[in-house]
Amino acid sequence: MTKLRNKHYYDEFSTTYERHRHEGYHAFIDELTTDLVSRYMTPETRLLEAGCGTGLILNRLVPHAKVAVGVDLSSGMLRKASARNLQVVQGSVNELPFADDSFDLVCSFKVLAHVEQIEQAMHELSRVLRPGGYLLAEFYNTMSLRYLIKRIKRPTAISAAVNDEAVYTRYDSLEQIRSYLPSDVQVETVHGIRVVTPFSQAHRWPLVGPALRIVERQAAVLPGVRRLGGFLLVVARKRD
Repeated sequence: MTKLRNKHYYDEFSTTYERHRHEGYHAFIDELTTDLVSRYMTPETRLLEAGCGTGLILNRLVPHAKVAVGVDLSSGMLRKASARNLQVVQGSVNELPFADDSFDLVCSFKVLAHVEQIEQAMHELSRVLRPGGYLLAEFYNTMSLRYLIKRIKRPTAISAAVNDEAVYTRYDSLEQIRSYLPSDVQVETVHGIRVVTPFSQAHRWPLVGPALRIVERQAAVLPGVRRLGGFLLVVARKRD
């Protein structure tokens, strides 16, 4: 039931998803995410993005990888990713259509917070990752300014008929995230994304926007502060 509900939500969302994704806050977050992920890649990396959406981040990662593949539940999202000539397939993070040990790096952004069967999803992401490979998994953080704002703000419309409360959403602490991982996958570090940004529109303001982007880049890797990111990018490694 959850899979069907999420598929409907993202199929609906695909019609407006990229409306503001190429400028300001959204473009910066995609750029920051790409920069962080590329640190764990080499020209020989076989990469999987689980929940690739329309392929905005996957498209940025392609030049850094030998092979880059995306998987997504939504056919609407995948049509746009395919139009970018990206290698994508339809599937669920809970039932990935790939063999064991297929990839050197598996990443997922802003997807896992919407998956109720999270332990199963983490098992699947680990299963397709080779021993010694990296898993970069992004979660919504309870210890963040974004979480506080989300609790008091009105729902955000994603289309004429649907808002962002129509899909299951979970916020996690780092301790909870660790508990979701299989025993052979260990957390190595954490990066924080959107640590100090109060709301996305602030990135459009003269002087404020550029200043926020400078601070966000520093905060993403600064010990202590990075754990306050609205999005926690957990870097884990599968035991050899």
